[in-house]
Amino acid sequence: MASPLRNDPSVLDTRLAFAADSIVVGRSPRMRTVFDFLGVISDSESTVLIVGETGTGKETIANLIHHSSRRRSHPFVAVSCAVLTESLIETELFGHERGAFTGATRDHAGRFETADGGTIFLDDIDDIPLSVQVKLLRVLQERTIERVGGNRAIPVDVRVITGSKRNLKALADEGKFREDLYYRLNVVPIWIPPLRERREDIEPLTDHFLRRYFGARGLAIPELSAVVKQAFVRYDWPGNVRELENACERIAQTCTCAKVRVGCMPATLLWQSTTTADGPLPPVATAAPPAARRLSLDARLQEVETHLIGWALRTSHGNKSKAAELLRIKRSTLGDRIRRLGLA
Repeated sequence: MASPLRNDPSVLDTRLAFAADSIVVGRSPRMRTVFDFLGVISDSESTVLIVGETGTGKETIANLIHHSSRRRSHPFVAVSCAVLTESLIETELFGHERGAFTGATRDHAGRFETADGGTIFLDDIDDIPLSVQVKLLRVLQERTIERVGGNRAIPVDVRVITGSKRNLKALADEGKFREDLYYRLNVVPIWIPPLRERREDIEPLTDHFLRRYFGARGLAIPELSAVVKQAFVRYDWPGNVRELENACERIAQTCTCAKVRVGCMPATLLWQSTTTADGPLPPVATAAPPAARRLSLDARLQEVETHLIGWALRTSHGNKSKAAELLRIKRSTLGDRIRRLGLA
């Protein structure tokens, strides 16, 4: 059966809408390349390794692959290896037999058995213990699992997709990851770029998340001020798309303005020291609106003042005395204005 992603552009749009409902979608050339590649590999049976920083949407990509494959009518099972202790991960993945250990009062099917016929996504595979890596390698080679405390091989028909936030080859070179397992997993590698390397995706993602969270509350979607838009684009988003989504949710819960201004932004975005090779970025000048649009002078002055104070504090690394010198005002005046603007 041919991949619906590859052959039907309308289905691709549907799948991208599905992905947008989670945390990864994009118009940037790099993300379009990723989606084009998914159309090629989705319907194969090859093992896929998705590499990307935390919050880039590895699970969503895995889910998208599953729902675009011939296995889409069967289970998609996601497991975060990072949250499982070494004592739990083996029984969680492979299951256990009754009496295998204290408290094992009945047989328990693991995640591989649950995903039979479908797809299993092992996220944070770079955190899996070496002792479990050996058993995982056997599963990939023999397509059978053996429950903890059992001695019978149970066949499983599962496509394996893994996610890693670190370079597995480098870990293998350091002896922290089995090299033979790395080559078994790295059949079809996919690299998901961080949000800071595809900044053109920030605006459409922001629009999407604001529509989701304001819409859930039955509220009109407010416009973002020019300063907020530029702050969003300049911010490096260490938590990537997940952090952007959280910021939009916070704005939807706390902002009561008709327009989202600097004071509505999360503090991490407001106070981050954003620099270039030539030093701190200068204050952003916002253009005046067209003459036909009604203008609130007080609101515009407050926005500019808020931005200038934020710039001075970032440039001085939070030192209010130095920030006051940059703004050529008294330190006490700066403190008063910070309190009045609600920036404390």
